[in-house]
Amino acid sequence: MNRLLLPLSRRFRLAMALALLSGAASAFALTTATIVASSASPGCLEYRVVGICYWLYCSWSGCSVRTSLKVRHYVPDAVVSSYSNTGENPWMEVRAMSMPNDTAQAGGDGTVNHGNDYNVAKFKNTDVIGHPAGSVFSEFARTFGYTCQGAGTAFMPYFLSTLDTAAWRYNVPEMAYPEALTSGMREIGSRVTGDLWGNVYPRGGFLHQTDDYKSAAVVAQRAGDVVTRRAQPHVYQPLLANTRDGYWPAGALLEGNASTGKWQELSPTLSNSCAVFPHSSPRVQAKQGDYAWALWRPYACCQRRGQVFLGSVDLT
Repeated sequence: MNRLLLPLSRRFRLAMALALLSGAASAFALTTATIVASSASPGCLEYRVVGICYWLYCSWSGCSVRTSLKVRHYVPDAVVSSYSNTGENPWMEVRAMSMPNDTAQAGGDGTVNHGNDYNVAKFKNTDVIGHPAGSVFSEFARTFGYTCQGAGTAFMPYFLSTLDTAAWRYNVPEMAYPEALTSGMREIGSRVTGDLWGNVYPRGGFLHQTDDYKSAAVVAQRAGDVVTRRAQPHVYQPLLANTRDGYWPAGALLEGNASTGKWQELSPTLSNSCAVFPHSSPRVQAKQGDYAWALWRPYACCQRRGQVFLGSVDLT
């Protein structure tokens, strides 16, 4: 079992990296190197020992029960970009994946930038692409102890809205779903408190919202909702792993529920912490309508110490 405490030298390097991260400028080009560096976030990782696993180990000399620690932490599975102009993903190196095509042109919205303009829809393209941190994140996470594997594959396109035209631009068929027709169902924020960001359904690129940041966040949540479920009426690849002995992967993402996933802002500002939508943290409006978040998802696992998994006991 790896040590749970960071060596002094590593703690120092980590502290320096986080200091640079937290002091990043609000306007910058979002690159792969920036995204990889952002994964060194203890607050987003949220590493915890949560239980004990039991394994039956047998050899020529007989059988015995062995134990291992059950740990839980978050993994940055994907980068979710939410942006106004088709073909202009703020993550520079992956723009070629979602260029305009015959069924997905232009973008933006129909607002006239008036504060009372509630009736004109905004539109966002969205891409869900595997987080590129890979071995860098794994090395960072291992300084805390045994780690779990996420579901994401680096640079894998799990959802590109330019390929999902019928659902993303015309809300077919989800415009007729009960979640889309019933007020109060699957909403981000609250009507009671006057802080309603938007509705999850229909899971397309249009919504009525005067705040551009909130619009982008709602659309990112919609894309995350799609890729973390199977057999949805969209063109996508599921971002899910299968349960196995000693491994409990993240399930369906649910709005406002950190136990299913949380978001780390990457653009237009770079954050070293994670939150769920809605949140009260400062929200910077992107000049070009381009936003991106890392989607962190919770996983639990334990080290295999035998041929047969007998079960686990949680500490709380």
